[in-house]
Amino acid sequence: MPSRLSALALAAMLISAPAYAQQCGGSFSGFVSELKKEAVRRGHAPTNVDRFFASARQDAGVLKADRSQGVFQLPFIDFSRRLISQGRINKGRSMAKTYDAIFDRIEREYGISRGVLLAFWAFETDYGAVQGDFNTANALITLAHDCRRPDLFRPQIFAALELFEHGDFDPARTTGAWAGEIGMVQMLPADILENGVDGDGDGHVYLKTSAPDALMSGGKMLNALGWRKDEPWLQEVTLPSDFDWAKTGLNHSATSADWQSLGVRAREGSLTGGLPASIILPQGRKGPAFIAYPNFRVYFEWNQSFTYVLTAAYFANRLEGAAVYNAGNPDTGLSDGQMKSLQRKLAALGYNVGKVDGILGANTRAAVQDIQQKLGMPADAWPTPALLSKL
Repeated sequence: MPSRLSALALAAMLISAPAYAQQCGGSFSGFVSELKKEAVRRGHAPTNVDRFFASARQDAGVLKADRSQGVFQLPFIDFSRRLISQGRINKGRSMAKTYDAIFDRIEREYGISRGVLLAFWAFETDYGAVQGDFNTANALITLAHDCRRPDLFRPQIFAALELFEHGDFDPARTTGAWAGEIGMVQMLPADILENGVDGDGDGHVYLKTSAPDALMSGGKMLNALGWRKDEPWLQEVTLPSDFDWAKTGLNHSATSADWQSLGVRAREGSLTGGLPASIILPQGRKGPAFIAYPNFRVYFEWNQSFTYVLTAAYFANRLEGAAVYNAGNPDTGLSDGQMKSLQRKLAALGYNVGKVDGILGANTRAAVQDIQQKLGMPADAWPTPALLSKL
């Protein structure tokens, strides 16, 4: 599953260079020619540049995949049930035992709890079994040539070139996800350069074939992104029926002690006192409820989808023994067409909902919550047919 697109901005910082002609578009061969010239200007040997780009081809399948991410339109309950199975839980716990020494090392050096990395490992590649069969170099070049997000993907090409010069990337044979991520936990070339760890001591960083390399590298990357050692990330909670729903959402925060004074209770264990936290209702006040601690926000540096992030964080808890969440009985949500209609109506009212894509993202959630308040409805940020009808 594509991830870490939000961190591509990091790549631009890691690999800075002046802008050159033909940043995107135009003939593909001309675009590749400009990339080669830029690579030489960056200091790469012409012979290495020629070898790296020798097999460069445009991949129509990459562009199709980039435009077909409908799975993120599913609501949390459906999405999490699709991704989490007892088989995946059992496999994760087995992998935790197999690589116990590696997870101990990750926890000691980077402060990342094993459930967190196991969940990413499961969702990204089914514990390494499905790593993607797109040619990575061609995927990156194709996405950089496409003028939707060239500034995000162009730096990754030069990062891959550097990995090639290190002997850790084969432009003709290295494969991965359609968005250019490589290996068991799906890391982009610039992230590998910055955070790659030789976990098995063989002198190379092979994220495709070495679980120790992949897990150690993923742990280092999360640590670099701001993960706070020995702190929780997500916890299921119960809320009183008279709770002020307008206080929920990632755009609202209070200490866990303050939430407790308002009647918030942990479904298992107790809240972690003193930490800033937010109350999340992925499907409104009648569905599951969670409290999100600072580490939860680090997840968005790995993947920007709210549904994916929440599911990954919840699955990490399950792998460490948490109970199945209480799904409740959420109000009926909106279909794809209805969600797009809602987004258009909100945009017409002056709200910034971003792209009209049918996805309940952060901007749309905030707009829904605000308009619910104005209309005198429970402001739980969950759009329903009743809200759409009122608009």
